[in-house]
Amino acid sequence: MIIMFDPNPTDEAVGAVLAHATGFSGVTPKKYSYRGNLYTVVEVHLIGSTASIPTEAFEGMPGVTRVVRVSASYRLIGRHGREGLRVGFEYNGVSFQEQQVNLFAGLCAVDTRENVAATMATLADNEIVTTRMGVYKPRTSPYDFQGLGKDCLPWVFELAGAHGIRVIAMEVTDGRHLDEIRHALDQSGRATGVMLQIGTRNAQNFELLKLVGQQKEFPVLFKRGMGTSLEESLSACEYIASEGNPNIVFCLRGVKTHLGDPHRNLVDFAHVPVVRRQTRLPVCIDPSHSVGRMFQAPDGLPDIFHVVGQGVIAGASMVLVDLHPHPEAALCDGPQALRFSQLPRLVAYVKRVRSAYEEVLRLG
Repeated sequence: MIIMFDPNPTDEAVGAVLAHATGFSGVTPKKYSYRGNLYTVVEVHLIGSTASIPTEAFEGMPGVTRVVRVSASYRLIGRHGREGLRVGFEYNGVSFQEQQVNLFAGLCAVDTRENVAATMATLADNEIVTTRMGVYKPRTSPYDFQGLGKDCLPWVFELAGAHGIRVIAMEVTDGRHLDEIRHALDQSGRATGVMLQIGTRNAQNFELLKLVGQQKEFPVLFKRGMGTSLEESLSACEYIASEGNPNIVFCLRGVKTHLGDPHRNLVDFAHVPVVRRQTRLPVCIDPSHSVGRMFQAPDGLPDIFHVVGQGVIAGASMVLVDLHPHPEAALCDGPQALRFSQLPRLVAYVKRVRSAYEEVLRLG
């Protein structure tokens, strides 16, 4: 059972509900707070056998707006029928919510300092303050480039700070990576911020999910498992939230299927509105790993642009895309990386598609 309050409820109202809940045997009340851009959402969850507890016991209490019996497996990340609920969070000066789109363009795998510097400078020229930088890279083959690891973190953070980059999406595959990131950030004077990325290969690595959930310092970008159902992937996000970290962005990145060709994966961006309807998580799309090649349509736009449009017009609020100064020389996923010369056009494209989406919303 979930007891929902008015925005920014008083401590007295929440305390009264908690005290009242302790009077029911076999039930443990737990308070959860979700700090949004405009207000804080507070809920009290009754954990245990609640079938015999009438909703009327809480519905009339001051500050309570709704009492919901939850049958969904993701009770924390679920929207639970609250259509007007504003989702999202703010981190290091960047807002992650449904009212705008953040473009995370950058290196799938960090290879040289020069390439990182050039990428950061290009992002700054295009007034972009978010990026992706792969430092730890799990690969299908043990002989493929696995990333530079912790040794590159100091200069990656230094360059980010020098070019005004506020948030770096960075995959982690092991608990020790969190300590390495913290240490390097401290050494850099907290020059930037980090969003921990859970890659598709770790979508059901439950111990790793618990670890990133137990820390509240960094938000989490969770990528859907390449071969798991949507419900399984959302349940994995629930693992993160249940450990205490609600600041999660859910990323659709294509799924493995023999029906994906000629793209690398079958694009699953039709699930953008589904995730938005079922959860309170901002939704990200990853067109680079969905398409996997810089194919060009007859209109002159790359397939990746068109796939971005599909996700943004459906309400995605974050785009994760590969960008490299020399894709032909990239050590990881070069064939799917945009060139610097294509970035201004992508920025303009995203803005136009987002404007079209907003215009349709205004039609009512």
